[in-house]
Amino acid sequence: MAAQLATTGDVAAAGRPLGRQAPPHAHAPVPAATTARPVGITIDALGVREAGITERGLDGDGLLAPPPYTSPQPVGWYAEGPQPGEAGAALLVARTDAGGPEDGRRGIHAPDAQRAGFHRLSQLKPGEQVDIQRADGSTARFTIEDVQLYDRHRFDPRRAYAAHDRGRSELRLITEDISRTAAHGRQDGGESTHVIVVVSAYLTSYQEHRAP
Repeated sequence: MAAQLATTGDVAAAGRPLGRQAPPHAHAPVPAATTARPVGITIDALGVREAGITERGLDGDGLLAPPPYTSPQPVGWYAEGPQPGEAGAALLVARTDAGGPEDGRRGIHAPDAQRAGFHRLSQLKPGEQVDIQRADGSTARFTIEDVQLYDRHRFDPRRAYAAHDRGRSELRLITEDISRTAAHGRQDGGESTHVIVVVSAYLTSYQEHRAP
């Protein structure tokens, strides 16, 4: 039987293994720098290798809008917020697959669509790592501490996007996904439930660019 993607009320927690080791200490935020915008993201647990990042803004509902399907950079960064590595929560968004209406597919939920960078985002676990490559050649490494699934119709972006601890450098990875549920627990039919997946992570190491 396929596992069912569940939400409980406004939010449900995912990927919280029992008895896990104490999380690593947070690294101090790095100073703000105009030349250090994010240019790539690596998530080893998902097989993502230096996926390109482009600047994005908020839509009319206050949600961070992902890049269009035709964009060569599949991940969007909220440029009016912190850069990854600075104090506060930096926001990154992507689609769950690369299919779009221009090629006859049904958008991010097309079953035959090519997968994009944030496919399986909800399967990330606390303790796994995310590396952000920055324009100045430095790399900011974040450790995941939480994965949340929000009901799309009850989602409060200001609350979900806010930093947990203003003294830390934090990261949010965001995507919209869908779960199909039926009376017998199958996911190949029945009612569709839209969820927003938000992965929270915090800075645990920082490596400056080293000239060859």
